[in-house]
Amino acid sequence: MSLPDPPGEPREPRPEPSTGPHPTPSPPTVEPPTVAPSAVEPSHAARVRRARVSVGTVFALHGAASGSFVTRIPWLQDQLGLSTAALGLALAFPAVGASVAMPLASRVIHRHGARAAVRGLLALWIAASALPVMAPNMPALCVLLLLFGATAGMADVAMNAQGVEVEERHGRSIMSGLHGLWSVGTLTGSALGVGAVALEWDARVHLPLVVALLLLAVVPACRGLLDVRPSGDEAAPPRFALPPRSALLIGAVGICAVLAEGGSMDWSGVYLRDLTGASETVAAASYTAFATTMAVARLLGDAVVRRLGPVRTVRCGGGLAALGGLLVVTATVPAQGVAGFALIGVGIAVVVPLTFAAAGHSGPNPSRAIAGVATITYTASLVAPTLIGAIGELASLRASFALVTVATALLVVGAGVLGRGSRPSAPVASAPGAGKRTPPRAGDRAEG
Repeated sequence: MSLPDPPGEPREPRPEPSTGPHPTPSPPTVEPPTVAPSAVEPSHAARVRRARVSVGTVFALHGAASGSFVTRIPWLQDQLGLSTAALGLALAFPAVGASVAMPLASRVIHRHGARAAVRGLLALWIAASALPVMAPNMPALCVLLLLFGATAGMADVAMNAQGVEVEERHGRSIMSGLHGLWSVGTLTGSALGVGAVALEWDARVHLPLVVALLLLAVVPACRGLLDVRPSGDEAAPPRFALPPRSALLIGAVGICAVLAEGGSMDWSGVYLRDLTGASETVAAASYTAFATTMAVARLLGDAVVRRLGPVRTVRCGGGLAALGGLLVVTATVPAQGVAGFALIGVGIAVVVPLTFAAAGHSGPNPSRAIAGVATITYTASLVAPTLIGAIGELASLRASFALVTVATALLVVGAGVLGRGSRPSAPVASAPGAGKRTPPRAGDRAEG
């Protein structure tokens, strides 16, 4: 006879009496082996390292195609008998093509996935880089340069979106280094171009050979890229749309840097020649100083960003660039001007890479935000040299570079917008489905 349980106390299960002489013991519970994090993380780390190498190679290939073409612009001018004004008009078409086509890149990424988009758009751009030298006349040249810019811009958006994704997985800043590798590719392509010019190769032979070599490298270069795809419920981006509000704010920071970059690239030699009496050789050295310091600063910039963060890095860079601008504006001897342009190169080197990174971390659709920032900065790059020249014509080139100095100083004020998006802080563990786009996290801003 069993007694009732005391009130207020739960009944505990009682063991059932054994019905047999030798009860069968229940098998012991076998716990699944605990996998140490170190056994999983190396495969993720290896995958991210491989993706980082791949995307860095993509940036270098993109730059090599660009650098190869630039060395044949004088040949193109002579071949078609173009005046300086006509050549200047023709060279505006790549920026127009890029600005129009960049918003389409996010649709390509959405439809085909990140890896296929980078591979296809990079191949199209490399192939298109040889087309302008085939133009028989000025109208054909403008059309081919429009296509040249459109393919270059779309590939630019795709590879920057991939770079942001790899940075997100890596957990550390890498965008500055990727843009540094683009500069290395440009220098390599231009060096090969200089060799082809020295050997008196026809550009219609030289560039197709370069294209063939670069195309051979595209498939192996892209093999390690992350194959990021949108989630099933993510709507396709519109064909044409205004950039999201976050991209507009970030793009405004990019405009300040692009104004300084475009002005220094196109007008530094003329400035030193006309205002400091520099020789042609020294005037050319001003661009070399600017480009070299920018490339080196980009390659080293990631370490600075990791230490200071993107906001303080851009503020410090803006201060350096403004100091360089003051040296340029007050220069009366060539050496001071060269030093000023070199400081501008150091100061603005990481700004554009960090605007792409900030756009990619600013919301749930990185490719659209990056396309918006890229469109803004490419359009600014089209306007900047013309604006510098117009102010120089109306007032003086010193006044033009006073504007550049003000723009670089504004970087100190506007850098704060680069810290509002999600930033990589630590590597994210990868699990099955790691190649898929993750949903927006708490704190991410919705795009407008």
